Amino acid sequence: RPGGLSARNRFVGTVSHVEVDGLMAQVEIMVTEPTRVVALVTRDAVEELGLKPGMSATALVKSTSVMVEK
Repeated sequence: RPGGLSARNRFVGTVSHVEVDGLMAQVEIMVTEPTRVVALVTRDAVEELGLKPGMSATALVKSTSVMVEK
């Protein structure tokens, strides 16, 4: 668990789609067929995490926010 993050709901899955548009990006993670989590994140976050379809990732859910970790 990353230090300093208090999100307790984690959904481990596989990135199925990344769409970058300007400063924002949409990341789709397949967590359990056919369930998916879709998050709007910054372009910088996608680049920093190196998110690409087919790689493993975890969606962290807290309240109305979704964070993505790899």
